[in-house]
Amino acid sequence: MIWIAVAVGGALGSMARHLVSLELSHRFERSVPWAVFTVNVIGCLVIGLLAGRIASGRLHLSTLARTFVFVGILGGFTTFSSFGLDTFTLGHGGNHQAAFWNIVGQVTLGIGGVWLGYYLGL
Repeated sequence: MIWIAVAVGGALGSMARHLVSLELSHRFERSVPWAVFTVNVIGCLVIGLLAGRIASGRLHLSTLARTFVFVGILGGFTTFSSFGLDTFTLGHGGNHQAAFWNIVGQVTLGIGGVWLGYYLGL
């Protein structure tokens, strides 16, 4: 059942991301970088809101529902929200060094991976 929740949620999140991209491409001459920027900010806001509600006890989600929303919908919409929550959790838990290196490592290695992959693909 967990896999179905991830699959259905992921499909919904991906469709929502594509909708944002289409809408922004109509409003601007191009959707890049506005679509990615927009979904990343929205995804981070939503995952932070949900995590705060869960942490405060004002929202209770079963494992299945949490997986559907966090991994499925938000994962399909943007994995940047998970990166943001992971980094926040590290910092909020007092592990500022790990939060810092999570940011530096993922951004540097991620962009480096794009660069390397691009040139290997030529």
